[in-house]
Amino acid sequence: QVQLVESGGGLVQDGGSLRLSCAASGRSFSSASMGWFRQGPGKEREFVANINWSGDTTYNTDSVKGRFTISRDNAKNAVYLQMNRLKPEDTAVYYCAVSWYSNPKSEAQWHYWGQGTQVTVFS
Repeated sequence: QVQLVESGGGLVQDGGSLRLSCAASGRSFSSASMGWFRQGPGKEREFVANINWSGDTTYNTDSVKGRFTISRDNAKNAVYLQMNRLKPEDTAVYYCAVSWYSNPKSEAQWHYWGQGTQVTVFS
């Protein structure tokens, strides 16, 4: 059974940093795309970043470009999200997801999801 477990969320001041981790288990993820999504209070879930199977191609949504970095460690079945210069509008539950599509275009193409980790940025 595939499981994704996020960690690393918390309370941080405006301008601070956090590093989220997602530990995957249940099968090999070395051929899968992995990604991060978030859902802020009163908002729909939105895409944040994804990374291809080899880690050499990443994509970030515009609002986090230059501040967030996604990376992965296939030996550890893990994906990370380094979040710098955090803003109050980054406050959300952050979800890890995995897809066996090479370039997933919609949420429907992400096969498994974690339970989420809360990130709260205060000013």
